[in-house]
Amino acid sequence: MPKYHDQLLELDRSLKRQLDLIPVQALRDGRTSLLMQTEQAGKLDELIGYEKENLELTRRIERILPKPETETSKAARLPVGLGVPLKELKKLLEDGVSRLVLTGPQGYGKTTLAKQFCQDEDVKDIFKNNIFFVLVSKKPTLEHIVQQLYRHKEYQVPNDLHLEEIAVLRLQNFLKEQGQNPVLLVLDDVWSESVLDKFDQFKMSNYKILVTSISEFPRFGYAYRLKPLNDEDAMTLFHRSASLRDESSYVPQPLARQIVERCKGFPLAITAIGRKLCGQSFETWTRRLRVWCEDSSLLDSETDFLGCFQRNLDALDKKRPSIRECFIDLGSFPENQRIHVADLIDIWTELYELDEDTLPIANLHELTSLSLANYIVTREEKMKVDGYYSEHFLTQHYMLRQLAIYRASRDAIVHRERLILDICGNNLPSWLKEQKAQPVKARLLSISTDGMFSTKWPNMQLPEVEVLVLTFQTKSYALPEFVEKLEKLKALVVTYYGSYPAELRKFWLLGSLPNLKRIRLVRISIPSIRKSPIVLKSLQKISFFRCNIGEDFVHCSIKLSDALPNLAEMNIDFCNDLMELPDKLCGLFHLKKLSITNCCRLSTLPVGIGQLANLEVLRLRSCTDLLKLPGSIRKLKRLNFLDISDCSSIMELPEYIGEMCSLRKLNIRHCSKLKELPQSVSKLEQLKDVICDEATEKLWQPFLPSFRNICIKVAM
Repeated sequence: MPKYHDQLLELDRSLKRQLDLIPVQALRDGRTSLLMQTEQAGKLDELIGYEKENLELTRRIERILPKPETETSKAARLPVGLGVPLKELKKLLEDGVSRLVLTGPQGYGKTTLAKQFCQDEDVKDIFKNNIFFVLVSKKPTLEHIVQQLYRHKEYQVPNDLHLEEIAVLRLQNFLKEQGQNPVLLVLDDVWSESVLDKFDQFKMSNYKILVTSISEFPRFGYAYRLKPLNDEDAMTLFHRSASLRDESSYVPQPLARQIVERCKGFPLAITAIGRKLCGQSFETWTRRLRVWCEDSSLLDSETDFLGCFQRNLDALDKKRPSIRECFIDLGSFPENQRIHVADLIDIWTELYELDEDTLPIANLHELTSLSLANYIVTREEKMKVDGYYSEHFLTQHYMLRQLAIYRASRDAIVHRERLILDICGNNLPSWLKEQKAQPVKARLLSISTDGMFSTKWPNMQLPEVEVLVLTFQTKSYALPEFVEKLEKLKALVVTYYGSYPAELRKFWLLGSLPNLKRIRLVRISIPSIRKSPIVLKSLQKISFFRCNIGEDFVHCSIKLSDALPNLAEMNIDFCNDLMELPDKLCGLFHLKKLSITNCCRLSTLPVGIGQLANLEVLRLRSCTDLLKLPGSIRKLKRLNFLDISDCSSIMELPEYIGEMCSLRKLNIRHCSKLKELPQSVSKLEQLKDVICDEATEKLWQPFLPSFRNICIKVAM
């Protein structure tokens, strides 16, 4: 209420009373009345002036004092794209998570989100003054952490913290001394898990730890992974960074959107590019976009944030160089395409001589934990089948792929360990056209061509190449002529990025390669091998994914045992034209692993499959039209793993399956028509693991007394 409001009303009423008492006909008192009115009116004007001044003062105070904060105003105050992650972090801690690792690549906003979390009103209401933020990266020791905590509370820092046992004790006492209120400890930019292991010694229920890191540290706590910005948030951040809300900095939206799309939702890249273009002319924006498109990489033309991305690899250079090399290899695959885990297994097994069964997958999980890639399983199962990775893929953020290519391209072309060629149309690199006899020392060669490519490859000198990755988009593709001279080639991966299999020509060039051990074909058809088969004497593993091979297998004019005399592993997956396996396959005497999966039209196996005397693994999962297993399967004395999961048409197992004396693992999950087991299963003395569903589990109950250490695992 304004200060003079009541007085003003009273004065107004008083004036009215006095005016009513003045007789109109009392002219002799007119002068007196006029003087009285003038005097009162002066007082009224004076008070009205006070009222106006008071009203203006009130308005000024209202402008100064903060307005009540709404949900909309709170969201606007948050950094772009962090509103949802902030809510999810709060929910996780409310749900009882005491150790949380906030992870993601450099430049994703981990530290920004952690600081925002500490400043959140709900968080401060819970932890009061017991919120401690410690930057760990430069000094990853417990001594450094305890020092920072003491300084935060303005305590005198003890001089005995260099002794780890003392530092642990003082940290525990420090946390206990904070009273009844819970404690929130934020450890920012942690690179080593060793410092986190020290906190395992504390058995306190009233403190929580939030860690930010590019690594997930699964042993320490729950990992929350930050994601790239969505399109709307990316544009909002770019507008702020480039000051596009300023009328003097008008740039057409389509141009701004093209630039943002190049950043692929990477907050640091968006901010750096926006600030770089802030206040620049339309022509400058257009020129920068053209340069980025021509270079196909922001890292080549903008170095502002390269150092930040580089930190993702710094920790690997000395401690885990093999992981660093695997990361750089990911740049060998096209942008915006999922990478088959099976491709990487073949490449790394030969390139680095890794144990195929364990180390390549371990490296993939290591890359994922360091936020350098994302591991995706398209059909996740509670009971994972050993060694089956057909439905496992890797994805990588655009900027991380550019970092991998940047690292691979630092040396001169002739000295690079990896030569990555991404060809648009028929535009071959100028150095490739000019190259004469100078050899390139690369061990890995990757060539990617688009749907317009039709030119002939020049002769290339590549005496050291051990791995060749070819990806293309034309419906017909010929192997380059220089492939015939790659005498050290060990692994070949050929992928067509289209809906249906494409024809691969000049396959015969591979017949002259003495060291070729692995071939993996994706969406490929090779009709030429029907009439002109080749012999691959050194080949040990061949894989077909979504290929047309049915006719090629049946009508091949040469025995498979002659064409592939040393083949040890064959994988056929999602090859829908395959209706039967030819008897010729049974002559592959050295075959140890045969995997035929997701071939929905396969109905018959060769009667003589029992001739594969060295077979150890037989996978037939998701072959829904397969009617039965041949009786000769009983002769597979070395078979230790049989997988017929999701073979929904199989009604019975072979009567003498019990003669498979080495069988240790059997997967019969979702064999819905299987109603009984043959009596001979009780003779499977080596059988340890049976994977089934609730229905098939019941079939095993009568036989359990015959087994000592069998484990029946029910998977839905």
